[in-house]
Amino acid sequence: MLPILERLDPDSDRIDLLVDLVDQLRPRRAHDHGHAIAQVRTLAQLLKGHPGQAWILRRYLTTLLETRRHTSLYSDVGILSNDGFFTELKKRIAYRILPPALDEMYLSDTLDKVLCRDDDYLWIRAVPTADWLDLFDVVAAAAPPDGAVTEPAEPARARQVVLAGLLDAIRTLSCRVCALGLEPRLIHAHMEIEEVDSPFLMQNIEANKYLDDYGRLTAGEVDTMEDARHLLVMLDQCEDVVLKIRSKALASGTSVALTYLLVALTQSIDRLRKLLFLVDTSGELPSAPTVDVEALANEATPPSEPPTSLRRAAAVDLAQELAEAHNTKYEVRGLLRDNIDLLARNVTENASRTGEHYIAERRADLRGMFASSAGAGIVIGVMALFKILISYQHRAPLIEALFYSLNYAAGFILVHVLHFTIATKQPAMTAARIAAALHDTAQRGNVRGKSRRQVDVDSMAALVNKVFRTQIVAVLGNLATVIPVAWIIALAWYWAFGTHLVTPAKAEHLIADSHPWHSLALLHAAIAGVWLFVSGLVSGYYDNKALYTRMGRRVEQLRWLRRLLGEERRARFARYVEDNLGGLMGNFVFGVLMGTTATAGFLLGLPLDVRHVTFSSANFAIGVVGLGKPLDPETIAVTVLGIALIGMVNLLVSFGLALWVALRARKVRFHHGLKLLHALGRRLYAAPLDFFIGPRDLDEVPLPANPRGFK
Repeated sequence: MLPILERLDPDSDRIDLLVDLVDQLRPRRAHDHGHAIAQVRTLAQLLKGHPGQAWILRRYLTTLLETRRHTSLYSDVGILSNDGFFTELKKRIAYRILPPALDEMYLSDTLDKVLCRDDDYLWIRAVPTADWLDLFDVVAAAAPPDGAVTEPAEPARARQVVLAGLLDAIRTLSCRVCALGLEPRLIHAHMEIEEVDSPFLMQNIEANKYLDDYGRLTAGEVDTMEDARHLLVMLDQCEDVVLKIRSKALASGTSVALTYLLVALTQSIDRLRKLLFLVDTSGELPSAPTVDVEALANEATPPSEPPTSLRRAAAVDLAQELAEAHNTKYEVRGLLRDNIDLLARNVTENASRTGEHYIAERRADLRGMFASSAGAGIVIGVMALFKILISYQHRAPLIEALFYSLNYAAGFILVHVLHFTIATKQPAMTAARIAAALHDTAQRGNVRGKSRRQVDVDSMAALVNKVFRTQIVAVLGNLATVIPVAWIIALAWYWAFGTHLVTPAKAEHLIADSHPWHSLALLHAAIAGVWLFVSGLVSGYYDNKALYTRMGRRVEQLRWLRRLLGEERRARFARYVEDNLGGLMGNFVFGVLMGTTATAGFLLGLPLDVRHVTFSSANFAIGVVGLGKPLDPETIAVTVLGIALIGMVNLLVSFGLALWVALRARKVRFHHGLKLLHALGRRLYAAPLDFFIGPRDLDEVPLPANPRGFK
């Protein structure tokens, strides 16, 4: 490192020597933290032994800072732009392929050469704050060598340049918060803001007043100035509005654009707080709530040394934050993570509310679920007939896929309209309900002040048990009718037309499709499970969209619909659309996915198809009739096993994916799997019958003769 220091020109604004110096600090692997720490300490010791080189380095860095513009580094890096989510997403994807042209006049663009690796922030954060401050102090306190020409105010030059950039960034961020807070999209989500003075506008007025006072203080016109407490109060009110909108969104829906706006607002307010803390002159201004500066200062204080200044610790933390934000500014994953969370929460929240209807509490509910599932089995039996008839048309692949999709979609929508239940569509909803229960338990644990989130395993076992037996009853209800209906349809076809619905070769093919190891039935069942999961997401998305866009009111405003249906029926239709848009769209998309998968596989030359437990059961029944002869017991047993495994894969894949997404959307982690299994085992051992068919209904329990003694 000494040869690089010896080549430094204190009056040069070239960045290449700083790049070479940082290369010496950078480890080959970003996770080699020990090497980075050792190099930073070596540089500090080297500068202590060569104070002349430390002074040259300080003057060189001062020259770099003076010849570059700072504001965008503090106000833009790490904060979403005003372009909107999809424009930002497109820009990040494009810039990862071909980065934008850089202008070294801007300090933020200069960082592209200094921190040229995407993982530089890892080793920068790994170096202890005490080591960074030690290196900074060595450079800042370096005395000029003998004979060097210095200006009287030279030690303060760098501080003045950085301070000017911070103040400009505060003004920029305040104006941005004001503009975002007056967006029609945000006002529409929180209309109460129109009834009072907008805190977003008032904070900008306070910020301008504060900056004007700061300018007079630095110019020497005044000796003291008020701190930024009034501005912080306005920022608190802005954050309260953001929190209210987020909480309302769970009930009234949200959009990607609104979530993007809220994230940009939150980031801007947080950065504004951090900059205000750094430029504060009173020493009494509270720090940003997202940073524990006292803990940072304690970590940066070596033993037997005076406490580190809170402002110095906050400055190092902000520098590390800017380094990370710069390295990840074109990262797509971070953009999705920050902006999809509220929408994902709303999607799973709507799925959770739907999931409550798929969980039977009592035996009477189980009987209702069985009847509902049996109705769906009848519809699916008819859908299996139409699917076979469509295959006999021998249409072009895309036309055939269209007919298959319409058959599936129409059937699934009919099932929804008639309030029937397809068993395999339950997991995507019930998984969200389980995640909601885990989240509620975790929230109660946090309210009690526990450091680790506690989960009531027994209550969770009771809920899982309800979901399990409801799912079993639903599957049995589907199969109890789909097999007889398909069998009857196949026999009726033979009696009506004198030929079987399927040829013997086609019948053998239908039966062989469910073979668990001689076919790709389980892989195709997994694909169907993924489509079940996707349809659950689509359903939740459109439920959220119906709430956010006030779909019912929009439909009710259609004048032509009033002439067609009349006032009362139009109002009922509008309510139905708003309440059922998610279910209708989810079933439609599921039908399209089921109908196009095989054709997509054919066009791509891949073995893609779908296997659904109810359709496989119907095909088995139709195939048995089409053979015209009894099946041997081994074939029957293997096919029944294959159908059972298809159903299991359908359920496990859709349930697993839905539970994983729901837990991530709610930021909940569950670490009690073994305890949950033990609790389920105890429930099975204590009451085997109740475990599978539920406890007796409360209204069926006989009351004692003397009700006074009954508790």
